[in-house]
Amino acid sequence: VPSNLSNLTPLQAAQLGAGQTIYVIDAFHDPFAYGELLSFSSLFGLPGCDQKTLAPSASLPLPAASKTACEFYQVPSSDAGAIGSTAPRYDAQWAIEIAIDIQWAHAIAPLARIVLIEAAVDSMAGITNAIQLANRMGAGVVSMSFVAPEGSYVTTNDALFQTRGMSYFAATGDNATAVNWPAVSPSVVAVGGTTLTYSGSGARTEKAWSLAGGGISGFVATPTYQSANSLRSTTVSHRSVADVAMNADPTTGQFIAVVPNPLTCTFCQISWLTAGGTSLATPQWAGLAAVANAMRLQMGKDLLGAPHTLLYQALSNTTTYATAFLDVTQGANGTCTTCTAKTGYDGPTGLGTPNGTGLLTLLVGSAIPPTPPTVVASTVNGKYGEPISFTPSVSSPNAYSLSITSAPAGVALSGSVINWPNPTTGTFSIKLTAKDQKTGLTGQGTYTVVVAPPPAPIVSSASLAATVGKALSFPVGVGDRYPCRLSLVGAPAGMTLSSTGMNSGTVNWPNPVAGTYRFAVKADDSQTAMSAQGSYSVTVNPASAPTVAGGNVAGRVGTALDIDLGMANPSAYAFNLVGAPSGMAVSAAGHLSWPAPVAGNYSVTVQAKDSKTGLVGAGVVNISIGSAAGPAFFNTPMVGVAGKPFTGTILITDSGANLIGGGFGASNGGIRCDIQLGNGKIVVTWAAPVAGTYTLQASITDSAGKSAIALIPLVITAK
Repeated sequence: VPSNLSNLTPLQAAQLGAGQTIYVIDAFHDPFAYGELLSFSSLFGLPGCDQKTLAPSASLPLPAASKTACEFYQVPSSDAGAIGSTAPRYDAQWAIEIAIDIQWAHAIAPLARIVLIEAAVDSMAGITNAIQLANRMGAGVVSMSFVAPEGSYVTTNDALFQTRGMSYFAATGDNATAVNWPAVSPSVVAVGGTTLTYSGSGARTEKAWSLAGGGISGFVATPTYQSANSLRSTTVSHRSVADVAMNADPTTGQFIAVVPNPLTCTFCQISWLTAGGTSLATPQWAGLAAVANAMRLQMGKDLLGAPHTLLYQALSNTTTYATAFLDVTQGANGTCTTCTAKTGYDGPTGLGTPNGTGLLTLLVGSAIPPTPPTVVASTVNGKYGEPISFTPSVSSPNAYSLSITSAPAGVALSGSVINWPNPTTGTFSIKLTAKDQKTGLTGQGTYTVVVAPPPAPIVSSASLAATVGKALSFPVGVGDRYPCRLSLVGAPAGMTLSSTGMNSGTVNWPNPVAGTYRFAVKADDSQTAMSAQGSYSVTVNPASAPTVAGGNVAGRVGTALDIDLGMANPSAYAFNLVGAPSGMAVSAAGHLSWPAPVAGNYSVTVQAKDSKTGLVGAGVVNISIGSAAGPAFFNTPMVGVAGKPFTGTILITDSGANLIGGGFGASNGGIRCDIQLGNGKIVVTWAAPVAGTYTLQASITDSAGKSAIALIPLVITAK
């Protein structure tokens, strides 16, 4: 680092990473990150950084980085790769990681812009949100010092690391032979670790750090840059980790400035720790890439992007390799055949550690081999008959054209969008070709389209009750997006189904016959040939005889009686009296009358014949005429239907006194009564009847001290 940073030439500034951005991805929040970075820079004679802020509403990508000064942003990430509005909570372990990452990235590229992105949580979702935010912020280098055990998910997540103009570096971890994400991604440079011995002058020696992560992936195929030729004597069946290495052993570690715990400290002074781990090696490699990018732009070259091919090609030339890398040939991170450092490529240290100037000469002086477009394979899910539309994910360094190589009938390309207006059921492959319009190179990828079969129609079901001789009619319906043909399956004779509209109809049975019948309404979809049935049950009850009121009536000599029998639709019945005294009659309107009652006790049977069924029902009315008879109850039929508001009347008569008091009780709390002594009746109501048989108890007292009690049944039917 020059002692005087004033009046640097553009090339000198580029050699310090000016104009480039290093994105440091970490989790949680270090409130003293900027102050720690200033202390670190001051101790080691590095330029300080200007602290910048970024509002959640800031437009992305970021404006170009300064070419003369270091800038420092501390940005929280939120869901969907957006800028958060509040900083995450503090975490002591992650705060140390943040200090390592930003301070040693700054040490290697002192004028590069550093953007610290703090994930809200240290989960896979939180970390990927932070990476997505970095991708949106603009081209640069991403440093990732975190690990998660690899799994089948890594191939899906590889799309995170294919943003144009971005280079991604990730730590291999500190648990020896473990293979971790994101380092295992073929689009990420996996940074392993060494144990460094160096006096400060002369040659350095390094050996593989015993705890450096790495190994052979169980999920990621061997990338082209790790072919047998590129790895010389090493042949691997899958992606091998690491790619490169740097000092990581904590016993040969490097200084960082930290505030130990801002939640408990009083003066919050800086402390100095010695740190290690592959998370120390990673930000230094990111710094080297930022310097290389700055120098490449000075020479009119493109940004590095993914540097794997360029790095591995150094192995093909002994001189180039020896100039760019220190080949680590000692040490091991395990006992497996690929765990030991050796000449050329090896698992723990990859290609080796950088010879700074020689590595930059490799990265800056060599042209990057042209990269063909990549069509990122994926799976698209759809439904039968519902249009499918998607935009393929293509990564290309230049403008490209897209074409369909093969696809099912009906699939078409409109611009960059794949459309299938009328997909059919099944699993299909759509092969796409992307052609680089500048280099002519092509890349292919296959999208798997899974079209779910249409759902079967949904047909209504029900259980119904009917009565012999009374016509039955009820609606049926079908839920389906296409027209369906409705039909009856197993229906009783005489029952028919007629259509009333699209996917609706009415079932009619003019003359139901007693019994229980089970049948189905079938719906056949005219478009998909799918069919379904709805189950129906009809219980046809025999016709019942009319229900005729009964009870006790008290009257006075010479005072006319007129009692409403409470028959619904009385014109449907023919009435007859048996045992009636002279002068008593029953009208066609269902009224029992006696204009001139004579003292005595009478038992009168009232018969009602149903004019349609011929069935006869009867009720007994006990009549007491005389001054000493006392109060008496006479009630109309107490029958209701579940769920329908019920109202009934109990009549009260008294032969020789006035009614002065009464009481009422019921076996269900929902039943209510209104005792109307002046009108001689009790009105019973139930707002929401429940099916069953209930007992009503009424009592009455007259002014002569006489009383009466009646137990009256209330029947609530289900239908």
